[in-house]
Parts: sequence; structure tokens; C-alpha cells
Amino acid sequence: MSNLPPCPQCGSAFTYEDAGQYVCPECAHEWPIHAGTDAGEEKAKVYRDSAGNVLQDGDTVTVIKDLKLKGSGGVIKQGTKVKNIRLVDSDHDIDCKIDGFGAMSLKSEFVKKV
Repeated sequence: MSNLPPCPQCGSAFTYEDAGQYVCPECAHEWPIHAGTDAGEEKAKVYRDSAGNVLQDGDTVTVIKDLKLKGSGGVIKQGTKVKNIRLVDSDHDIDCKIDGFGAMSLKSEFVKKV
């Protein structure tokens, strides 16, 4: 006998796992395996700078090392202040505008909160 939960929509006991979710073969309802009592609450990702300080939207940060730009051949110098950052869920955590360079994405590991 399986320990899988019944379908929350139709109550069928014939649910199965597929690619990280439960599937009901009777009503075709799919739901994530990690769904539980806190299914509606999703933990927000915590973004930290190179020193471990928590970053938030609108913070001002300083670049901690020279960053070479792909494509243009320019360099963002160490100590450059970046104001009003926006945090995004991507491989580069920070979207910002840098004077003289324009819109840019940075990794949080290369900045320090001011």
C-alpha cells in the first residue's frame, strides 16, 4: 500500500508521483509534493552581500572589485557606488543603473552594502 496522499480535488486514492509532483489519474489534477499546511506561504529568498549583510530593494551598495564588462570592454572600478538597487531572482541578483554604463545586472557577491 502506498503512503501517497489522496487527490485534494476528487479524493481519489490512486495518486502517483511524477517529476516532483503528485498526479491524480482520475481528474488529472497536479500539485507539488512539498505542498502542506504552509502551501500558500512561500519563503522569500534572502539576498546577502559579500560581507553577509541582508540586501533589500532600494539599498545603496559599493562594488568591491573591478568588474570587466562583456561586449563593451569597459570596467566598473572598485568603489563605484550603485544607488537604488532592485533584487531579482536570477543568476545575477541585482538589477541597477550605473552612471556612465547604464542598466546592468550584478551578482550580490561582488557588492557591499553602504
